[in-house]
Amino acid sequence: MNIKISVRSLVEFIFRSGDISDSSSGTLSREAMNAGSRIHRKLQKRAGSHYNSEVPLRYTEELGGHLITVEGRADGIIDRCGGEQEEPGDIDDGFDMAEGYAVDFHDSDVLIDEIKGIYRNLDDMESPQRVHVAQAMCYAYIYSKENNYSWIDVRISYVNLDSEKEKFFRRRYSFGYLEKWFSSMMAELCKWIDLVEKHQLMRNQSISDMEFPFEYRKGQKEMALYVYRAIEQEKHLYVQAPTGIGKTMAAVYPSIKSMVQGHVSKIFYLTAKTIAHTVSRNAVELLEDRGLKLKTVILTAKEKICCQEQVDCNPAVCPYAERHFDRVNDALYDVVLHETVVDRDVVIRYAQAHRVCPFELSLDVSLFADMVICDYNYVFDPRASLKRFFAAEGGKPGDYVFLVDEAHNLVDRASSMYSAEIVKEDFLELKKLTAQYGGRMARHIGSCNRELLTMKKEVPEEGYRVLSSIAPLHLKLLSLHEAIQLFLEEHRQIPERKEVLNFYFNLTSFLNIAEMMDENYVVYDEIRDDGRFVVRLYCVKPAVNIRNCLDKGLATVFFSATILPVRYYMEMLSDCPEDRAIYIPSPFSAENRKIMIANDVTTRYTNRNEAMYRNIYSYIERVISARPGNYMVFFPSYAMLEKVHVLTEELPESLGVEVIAQEQYMTESDRESFLRAFEEKDNVLALCIMGGIFSEGIDLTGDRLIGAIIVGPGLPQVCTERKLMMDYFDSRTAADEKEAASDRNGFRYAYQYPGINKVFQAAGRVIRTETDQGIILLIDERFATRRYTELFPVEWNDSVICNMQNVDGILEQFWDYKSKEI
Repeated sequence: MNIKISVRSLVEFIFRSGDISDSSSGTLSREAMNAGSRIHRKLQKRAGSHYNSEVPLRYTEELGGHLITVEGRADGIIDRCGGEQEEPGDIDDGFDMAEGYAVDFHDSDVLIDEIKGIYRNLDDMESPQRVHVAQAMCYAYIYSKENNYSWIDVRISYVNLDSEKEKFFRRRYSFGYLEKWFSSMMAELCKWIDLVEKHQLMRNQSISDMEFPFEYRKGQKEMALYVYRAIEQEKHLYVQAPTGIGKTMAAVYPSIKSMVQGHVSKIFYLTAKTIAHTVSRNAVELLEDRGLKLKTVILTAKEKICCQEQVDCNPAVCPYAERHFDRVNDALYDVVLHETVVDRDVVIRYAQAHRVCPFELSLDVSLFADMVICDYNYVFDPRASLKRFFAAEGGKPGDYVFLVDEAHNLVDRASSMYSAEIVKEDFLELKKLTAQYGGRMARHIGSCNRELLTMKKEVPEEGYRVLSSIAPLHLKLLSLHEAIQLFLEEHRQIPERKEVLNFYFNLTSFLNIAEMMDENYVVYDEIRDDGRFVVRLYCVKPAVNIRNCLDKGLATVFFSATILPVRYYMEMLSDCPEDRAIYIPSPFSAENRKIMIANDVTTRYTNRNEAMYRNIYSYIERVISARPGNYMVFFPSYAMLEKVHVLTEELPESLGVEVIAQEQYMTESDRESFLRAFEEKDNVLALCIMGGIFSEGIDLTGDRLIGAIIVGPGLPQVCTERKLMMDYFDSRTAADEKEAASDRNGFRYAYQYPGINKVFQAAGRVIRTETDQGIILLIDERFATRRYTELFPVEWNDSVICNMQNVDGILEQFWDYKSKEI
């Protein structure tokens, strides 16, 4: 096996030690990283003529049957020897990195310099960090070996990014000591390589022998073939495929097959909701039952996997955070050696046995997994993405395949991921909270608050305004960010620390998003209904940011039962002309379902009154009277649901209907109880919210659900961001002056397309298998217009118009026909 690894990655894995910091998720802003680069250049420039900067070093060794290449760049090398070296005098070869350095500023003939820009108070540093020393020692060994030097000096140069104060730690090593130390490190690396190689040999053999686990369903083989070709050609593929053909297996199987050909090293199966993890896991376990040897990790959110009652990563209060890195490699080796599917329960068991953080352990396991099943945010969210895979800028992408399940959910999720906001009132709270400590941070909080107050006074009566620039505020926020970092370093045990950290993380996110902004953003400030003043960086179109993430892998498959119109999703998610799309027609007989459009009711907001609610109720009563059974009714809002819920009290007792209604903020137990009614009863009328928890991702097959009534086209509620989105896309469309506003791209993108997707999702609850039967009733006159019918899937071409006069006859005819079939 040929292995290439960077010096930094190697030492950060082998020599990591110490606690998990409660501020470890506060990723430095790009400005802070730029400050670090400037410090590097400043020190390198003034170091003198003998100082060589950014020196590439590379070492290759055959070890344990592996050809291992270790490479990196030394920040600086001083070499006055010219290849001839004098005797060094006394050298302490027994030096232990954990015990620290003696500070020594004498000139060196040969020196490796490792520069680290930090915000930590340098006066508190008694020794350098272990991984920094190990990184410099690697460079020292490689350089000494190349030049046949018998000794070499190593210096760790720490610079405070705020004050630019410097502190140096230096040590002299003999080549013999470095050689022994380096060999020990490489032996430890080989232990992990052997573990990976042994598994990969078994995995590839099992994949070669693996066959599709059952007979292909209609459309499934076609989808699997397109997925395989997309991976082979390194393209992004959009798949619109109906429920019931087995989309998950059609995506997973060819992706796994691609591993044995060497195309793919890791599969990321991405979902919008935790419940969808089960589907992908079941697919993998089905293949494993047939001999597949695959390592799979299912990532769980920190809040759901933490072993403590409350999530607090302060090592002073969490025994799993304290000295976590001293123990984690032993825990990791144990898991990888013994487990195949690593889920929440498995991770917690090993974490408790080794006393390490279960969340961090699961992330480490992902390095050794063939398949990672996780939420979208681990790949796309800049706040939570797996930096170990996706942090590198430029360079060769990883051999990764991204399988994006229920891809229609990613548009709004991604827009939220790449947006950020700050709230003026939060600054006031922070100021009050930390007033007793005074100092620099308090001054910067006050400066930012005054700037926000000035902006607030300029907001017009409509409550918001679009901003062309926030440059003055941005500069003050950067200064505050640095001040908070210093405050956190100096106040590690204060009771207010958690609140300060939360503010710091949010500010970090805001500054990072500010660095990402381009023409796909709208910046605005707003006084919200609760009186809070907000400055928001709104990502209207997330395609560029998503594409930057996709470029970290080889190929992506976006699949869903509802990504129509596909051009809209392609534009919003990747916007690449080379992307491909396929449409898999439904394999189910159209005779098993009836789609009706009630065109004598309008649910427009301006027309909502008691007469409208009664018309909706009347349709519901007629539908459930035509055929007893379980039905779902989907409403655009809780307000409308409640209005109709009251009317259902008039349902005749002779129908024997039990009415249940979705409530806001339902617990997991509440949801399970709600769905259990469909399992245990056969005459349930469920009132639900369109786009809510019961409109997708649930399977109620057979008689458990025989009809869905969908009230209105699901248009999102009017709000500031929907208005801004409509204006954004309208401004990009060269519209005819006579064109109606609702026909422009702005209205379609902001309202119609997101709304119709909710309709499709709700309708998809009815027919889940080849034997399912049921009706779909769309209540709103707009569904009968060309603007909506042109968006319908081709399978809906047989939809019929109905009204109060003929709906009973249509229902009777359909159910009588199905009864005769039986």
